[in-house]
Amino acid sequence: MSDAHPAANPDLLWSAERLKAALGTPGLSIVDTRQAEHFAAGRIPGARHFDPYFVNCDDTDPAPLASFTRMWANMLGWRGVKPADRIVFYGAFTDMCAARCFWFAEYLGVESVHVLDGGIKAWRDAGLPIEREGAPPSSAKFPFQAVPERVATYASLLKAIDDPQSLILDNRSRAEFTGADRRAKYGGAVPNARHCDWEELYDHATGRMKSPAELHAIFEARGVTPDKKISVYCNTGFRSAHAYLALRLLGYPHVRNYVGSWQEWGNREGLPIVRGD
Repeated sequence: MSDAHPAANPDLLWSAERLKAALGTPGLSIVDTRQAEHFAAGRIPGARHFDPYFVNCDDTDPAPLASFTRMWANMLGWRGVKPADRIVFYGAFTDMCAARCFWFAEYLGVESVHVLDGGIKAWRDAGLPIEREGAPPSSAKFPFQAVPERVATYASLLKAIDDPQSLILDNRSRAEFTGADRRAKYGGAVPNARHCDWEELYDHATGRMKSPAELHAIFEARGVTPDKKISVYCNTGFRSAHAYLALRLLGYPHVRNYVGSWQEWGNREGLPIVRGD
């Protein structure tokens, strides 16, 4: 890994060895974000299960967004996770589900939240122990103070389109960006959005996030610079959460994830849409 562009926030990604050393310490919550059958077949010792894949928000008006936020906090609490914990999310690799949970925990105001780099693949590759049995966790309260600077809405994106201090980053596939692959009533992209497929951000051989130098090069090639107020989006806020994690790793200070993403923008009447190129 090159030191030309070191990660500003390297603690956001944990190695398998670091997590192994932390097992059993008070206040550590490990959350497996894979599907239930994969969790049951073998997980990191002590992990709780939370698959967020179908937990989406396609209306970012204030009332539904507030309700969605409370629901997420309750679901984490029901799994015994507390906001004061050191929380480590993991998936099959450094994937969008773990990243979505990371972003949401930061939005809920959690101060110590991390992702296992490489996910369960890195854990298994290191020859570390796998658990298949275990008692369910006791539920806990999850009080929170949402951090509005972490979330984008359709209203904030409308303002960002023509704001020279803002930048919108689309993390869907090229076909979705151009409108050839339409996953909502309307296809296309948010006006002035730059395109960066989330698949470019991780190493497909290892399942880990690419090096900080590689990430810097990818973002800088698209004009994504730390001085901008950046809003990321995809179809449902998962792939864009992965880009959010990458940007936070690099220390970009102003990053928001548009949780409604194209499922809201592409289905909501009256919002501007262009054909990306």
